[in-house]
Amino acid sequence: NVGDLILQIYIMYLFSQQHEELVGIYASHLARHRCIDLFVHMMELRLNASVHVKYKLFLSAVEYLPFSPGDESRGSFQEIIERVLSRSREIKPGKYDSSADVAEQHRLQSLDKAMVVQWLCFTPPSTVDDVETVSAWLLLRALMHSNILFREFALISMWRVPAMPIGAHKLLSFLAEPLKQPADNMLSFKDHDVSDYLKEFEDWSEYYSCDATYRNWLQIELENAEVSPGELSVEEKQKAIAAAKETLSSSLLLLLRKENPWLIPIEDQIYDTREPIFLELHAVAILCLPSGECMSPDATLCATLMSALYSSVTEEDVSNRQLTVHVKVSRKNNVYVEVTLRCLAVEGDGLGPPEQSDGGILANVMAAGFKGELPRFQAGVTMEISRLDAWYSDAEGSLEDPATYIVRGLCRRCCLPELILRCMQVSVSLVELGEIPDKHDELVELVGSPETGFFHLFSQQQLQEFLLFE
Repeated sequence: NVGDLILQIYIMYLFSQQHEELVGIYASHLARHRCIDLFVHMMELRLNASVHVKYKLFLSAVEYLPFSPGDESRGSFQEIIERVLSRSREIKPGKYDSSADVAEQHRLQSLDKAMVVQWLCFTPPSTVDDVETVSAWLLLRALMHSNILFREFALISMWRVPAMPIGAHKLLSFLAEPLKQPADNMLSFKDHDVSDYLKEFEDWSEYYSCDATYRNWLQIELENAEVSPGELSVEEKQKAIAAAKETLSSSLLLLLRKENPWLIPIEDQIYDTREPIFLELHAVAILCLPSGECMSPDATLCATLMSALYSSVTEEDVSNRQLTVHVKVSRKNNVYVEVTLRCLAVEGDGLGPPEQSDGGILANVMAAGFKGELPRFQAGVTMEISRLDAWYSDAEGSLEDPATYIVRGLCRRCCLPELILRCMQVSVSLVELGEIPDKHDELVELVGSPETGFFHLFSQQQLQEFLLFE
């Protein structure tokens, strides 16, 4: 359509002249697919623009386009946002500096992923039809997407370095203001478990707060390590002790939650079906050497990794659960590997309430790769996961509903042992400074207690490290 093309050129001209507030008027007359594509393109170009500029573009979309899909001839605001959110999690093509530190590159990339949530945190004008529902949908979507990102960001920020996980903290800052609004309007979305989303968000908020206190302590510890113990001033020692105690205190508050355990939903997601149903876990990851550099994957390495992932569970499990593993080099960026795990859902892992809050067999397999403890694979090589999704699927392999319990369980397998090991590290530091930690014995009991279920979240190497600290 020539008219559409002319209109599109004019819209991009307005956009290039910083007249974002005008683009919606004209874009609303474009064919549906052109309108969506154009707005997605503009939003991606303005991802790191000022709040004022982004808000102009947001207003232009929310005021002049239908909010929900319905009219086949017109692009809607929801469709644009969903596309923007989806694309923001995709692996970007282009060069990856294989000699640079993987953790730092992932840390910087997390900021771009987080920035997209700002589109959902703007306040729509009161002139928009059914503004309360629109506001509630935006906040609900922001919560859902933030929780997805929090899980991924936690897995890329396990390294014991002072640098903060900036993506996660950016999300927390974006949602601080919107979450002050009453949640009543969100509760009107009956097909969503709003209280579950809110609980998970609060869980991540507490986790990243603990993480920040640890990194603050680590920064002080590293600075003090550059000075000989005899030359440390009393003030520097006291500062280190205070930071260590704060780290232990905040972490233990999270670990000791009995009524409301971390990252366990208030009500379990129950999936019942008479048909055979399968579970799938899709991950995009970089294989990382102990030095922090990444490996360049090829077909041979993928085959070796695939075999190692199979070997992380028993042959009986592979057979009974019909486990399949596929690993290939990503077409979008050949430094990444794409891993797909698939197995039969069974009672306690996919069907009915989860037997344990550890994500089941697929999380177990992925955790072995993530922690660098795969049998028959290069020692110490870890899978640095950049994107993670879990699904229920049918016998033909068509994806159905998200299997969120798997990803949450994987996060529990990875985050909680690391949190405990960090506490042990801090406790050792306190002892070296002449302070006896109050809660050290409690920490040891926590790991051994069958009530917490923490023990089986630890891998063999993590248990060895725990005993070494002990």
